[in-house]
Amino acid sequence: MLPWKRVLRPLAALLLSAGVAVVPTASAHATTPHPASRTATAPASATPVTASAPAGIAAGSSGWNDWSCKPSAAHPRPVVLVHGTLGNSVDNWLGLAPYLQVRGYCVYSLDYGQLSGVPLFYGLGPVDKSAEQLSAFVDRVLASTGAAKADIVGHSQGGMMPRYYLKFLGGAAKVNALVGIAPSNHGATLSGLANLLPYFPGAENLIKSSTPALADQLPGSAFLTKLNAGGDTVPGVKYTVLATKYDEVATPWQNQYLSGSNVRNVLLQDLCALDLSEHLAIALVDRIAFHEVANALDPSHATTTNCASVFS
Repeated sequence: MLPWKRVLRPLAALLLSAGVAVVPTASAHATTPHPASRTATAPASATPVTASAPAGIAAGSSGWNDWSCKPSAAHPRPVVLVHGTLGNSVDNWLGLAPYLQVRGYCVYSLDYGQLSGVPLFYGLGPVDKSAEQLSAFVDRVLASTGAAKADIVGHSQGGMMPRYYLKFLGGAAKVNALVGIAPSNHGATLSGLANLLPYFPGAENLIKSSTPALADQLPGSAFLTKLNAGGDTVPGVKYTVLATKYDEVATPWQNQYLSGSNVRNVLLQDLCALDLSEHLAIALVDRIAFHEVANALDPSHATTTNCASVFS
């Protein structure tokens, strides 16, 4: 693919998401410290964010990493946001967290998977250990909010890793729905680059030792083999996968889809052919994807998603 096309795609996504700057839902924002002040196991220390909920929201409160937040009757489950590889609990969610918060949700995000001696970047440690961190974080969210279950929304690795928590760490009893945005459910080839590893002796071992999460996300890895053995899903949890055919990381994009009961796989271009979001833009700025997230979190009040959803 020509380099200029790679540039135009995220730019087109930004144009499609122009509603972020002009609609009221963008009024919420987070004031955050330097990422180095956060730890891998603790919630982000973002200053609590609160916003007035739209008319009709039942009694309760909303907020992003506001530990005094109490879910409303309209949205009784807190939402836990799980960033992707090299992401963090704030930057990954500067678009989606306020989008959900202003709609009346209690929203929480965590940092996980930080390697010793690697500052600023998260999501690099072994994925099974990151799932343990997610488990502890969800427990804290449930204890703080008093909710019986949470909903999880994750991007890239953050859309896949919670499945380990659901399947092996007891998460299925504590989670109502998992929404994966461009998740690496069956591995990521980075547009085929990972397929070249066998031609470079020692390269795969180097990745395993230096950045375990990347190795865990290679198609056919021992981690993914264990995760997907016996089926992609567990009973009692609703699954939604949001994919873009322009993804250049979690490729081929069809690998993102899940099989099983209570699964809804969505290709954004089936909802809006003009949506040119790639792997990052789909989670950072794409309000068409955000609209589908909101539908998955509250299916009884879902509305049609199309190109006009950028203004919703």
